[in-house]
Amino acid sequence: MKTIPKPLVMANQWTIVLTVIIALLTQSAWILLIPLIANLSSLLTGFHPILVLVKHFLAKPANQYIQEDYAQLQFNQWLAVGFLFVACVSFLLNWTILFNIATTMVGIAALIAILGFCIGCFIRFQYQQWSYRRN
Repeated sequence: MKTIPKPLVMANQWTIVLTVIIALLTQSAWILLIPLIANLSSLLTGFHPILVLVKHFLAKPANQYIQEDYAQLQFNQWLAVGFLFVACVSFLLNWTILFNIATTMVGIAALIAILGFCIGCFIRFQYQQWSYRRN
């Protein structure tokens, strides 16, 4: 099973939370391009620039940290990329309400994940249960 060290996951979540706060305070989406491009790059190529940078600052070898499931993280990244993309497009179209909603939703999801509850994990689990019952 492929995994990712939890500190790297937390770094990505903090990046989302901090850029969301800046975007909402400035009412500008340009800062959201940082997590959008990083996560989209990770999904399409497997290269996540933020995680590569943060990995250099880990105090221990990566395998000595609590590990997070790679497949679950991919699902969560697709959700984050979707909301970040909607936020950026809404900003370009000057749809302020949708920009604020999409930005807030991805920020809250990342913040709640930092606090210990993964909304994306819950959604994926419920989908898997529904799919299992259906078959």
